[in-house]
Amino acid sequence: MEPDTRRTIAIITGSRAEYGLLRPLMTRLRDDPAIHLQVIVTGMHLDPRFGLTVQAILEDGFSVQEQVEMLLDDDSPMAVARSMGTGLPRLAAALERTRPKLVILLGDRYEILCAAQAAMVMNIPIAHIHGGEASEGAMDEAIRHAVTKLSHLHFTAAEPYRARVIQMGEEPSRVWNVGALGLDAIAANAWMSKAELEESIDFSLGERFFLVTFHPVTLTSPPACNRTTAATAIEELLAALDLFPRHTLLFTGVNADPGHAALATAIRDYCRDNPQRAILIPSLGQRRYLSAMNHCAAVVGNSSSGILEAPALKVATVNIGMRQQGRLRASSVLDCIEERHAIADTIDQAISPRFQASLPRTTHPFGDGHAAERIMNILKSYPLDHLLIKKFYNHPWKPDHEKNIHHC
Repeated sequence: MEPDTRRTIAIITGSRAEYGLLRPLMTRLRDDPAIHLQVIVTGMHLDPRFGLTVQAILEDGFSVQEQVEMLLDDDSPMAVARSMGTGLPRLAAALERTRPKLVILLGDRYEILCAAQAAMVMNIPIAHIHGGEASEGAMDEAIRHAVTKLSHLHFTAAEPYRARVIQMGEEPSRVWNVGALGLDAIAANAWMSKAELEESIDFSLGERFFLVTFHPVTLTSPPACNRTTAATAIEELLAALDLFPRHTLLFTGVNADPGHAALATAIRDYCRDNPQRAILIPSLGQRRYLSAMNHCAAVVGNSSSGILEAPALKVATVNIGMRQQGRLRASSVLDCIEERHAIADTIDQAISPRFQASLPRTTHPFGDGHAAERIMNILKSYPLDHLLIKKFYNHPWKPDHEKNIHHC
């Protein structure tokens, strides 16, 4: 038997949203004869409360080599910490069994931080996607930058994000601006019609609807107030949506972040009390989600998809609160605070004929829908040996506070 000369690359995924972005790249990796793709699934994928989305991965034709339970008991910060403590050794054991040459990670969730730590201690190099971004209202901000420093190859979604990764001391020759992976599915343009979408979710969306996704803001102060803050925020959002009775509401599921239970309960109760107007689908999957985005009157909430994907579809975004603060913005994104009248006023602006007429002119800095192809070409050709040794890249400039220092 001839030795297997393929490059063994593992992708670790922990949430439905992240898998939706990774899917075009995973398909290319799976179908390339020079690559042996391994898929390690963890986090929300394995929890029925969040749609048990490992089934979607299997239905898409991917083999899952490892399923790593992280046992999230509730939505408190301590529960997340316990989950991370459980996940780290289990992910390390999974990597010990699979022994990939490279691990690919996307984003900034705590499951991904555990995966990066596990790969680090197992001496397996990491390629990180979507580094260098800012989301100042979420602990994702710190996790994202931590994963950057644990990684060895970097694929960013925009040139300012590439510059930020280099600013953090990463070697420029290992940092590429490839664009946002989420745009690859948009470029493929494989939409469901509105009728097909309605049949798929068994719900009539009416003439106009909002696509609503709202996650906890995890950097509230003090942390013990997370649940109260989340409950207040969702109360304000639902009160604002009540002011638009002619629009139906398609809610998607809440992330498993600290404080998610209050949001999930409020949304579930709201949909129960308004069955003709509102529906909650815990996991739409990427095709249905982007199809819903393509047909909706506006994206409402605080999901990064309203910042990254919606502008590419020329759809208005009402971005609420500070969760996505710091990200690059297209002109189609309107920001407001978590207060019912501010939210309602911003929705009014988003659906106004004047603003809607401006949407076809929307431009964004997140690439052209060929990110997976660019990443794939690099992964196939870049030498994977000796990646673990990293030198800190020192910028040629000096910080402002050093400019006026005079040495005797």
